[in-house]
Amino acid sequence: MAETKTTVTAANAKTASHQPAKSSNLFSSLAVPICLVIGFCLYYFVLGNPANFQGGNVEGKPVEAGIGKWFGTVYHGGVVVPILLSVLLTCLTFVIERALYLSKAKGKFSGAELVRKVQYHLANKNVDAALAECDKQKGSVGNVLKAGLKKYKEMIGNTELDTEQKLLQIKNEIEETTALELPMMEKNLVFLSTIASVATLLGLFGTVLGMIKAFTAMSAGGAPDSSQLALGISEALINTALGIGTSALAIISYNYFTTNIDGITYAIDESGFTLTQSFAANHK
Repeated sequence: MAETKTTVTAANAKTASHQPAKSSNLFSSLAVPICLVIGFCLYYFVLGNPANFQGGNVEGKPVEAGIGKWFGTVYHGGVVVPILLSVLLTCLTFVIERALYLSKAKGKFSGAELVRKVQYHLANKNVDAALAECDKQKGSVGNVLKAGLKKYKEMIGNTELDTEQKLLQIKNEIEETTALELPMMEKNLVFLSTIASVATLLGLFGTVLGMIKAFTAMSAGGAPDSSQLALGISEALINTALGIGTSALAIISYNYFTTNIDGITYAIDESGFTLTQSFAANHK
């Protein structure tokens, strides 16, 4: 009966652990198309506002002063600009989402501090106090340690298994919980790594299209017009600026997040080692 109850509890815990994953999947699937729609709306209705152009003609020159001058210039960057805007918005969306999630995963205080507190309580054979510290931390390290401590507490009262088997049970519990935590921390980073590569290429593609357009117009017009050529080149380079800027943001954010994840992973590994060593030392 007790075994059945434990199995049901474990199943409920696993079901609960999948709820954040489902929400995250829904967010990922909706974020990209929403950013795409917003990007095109910004291009056509904000950058392409007739007020940003002389005489209200969107095909003409941008106004000579104010923010409308910049909006009009970016609008003339061509058909790749709304795609680049969408990519930039997608990048910002996932940067904010990952920043919020990893801030939560770090917990109220550092994993290293939690490990020290748990070590102190286990040395005094006070498992409940160690569990309370995990509840206070409220991070990924705390979640893994809490699962391990519950198994630790269970193994203390177990008279059927020897020490090695008990240690294996604790290790397995820690590994299972870690396997649930790590994918959630790394989730959506693939979007940033992809954007880091694709944004620059899109920017260059838009620049090439703009240059082709500029030189074609110049050749069709007969005598070269240096001012028109310069304007065409500047508009083409808008794509390069947007692409490189978006790529730089994605690369910096990706490296920052992976560094944070490595730090949390190290703290999780340290916590697991501490737990097993403590049990081995106190329950030989």
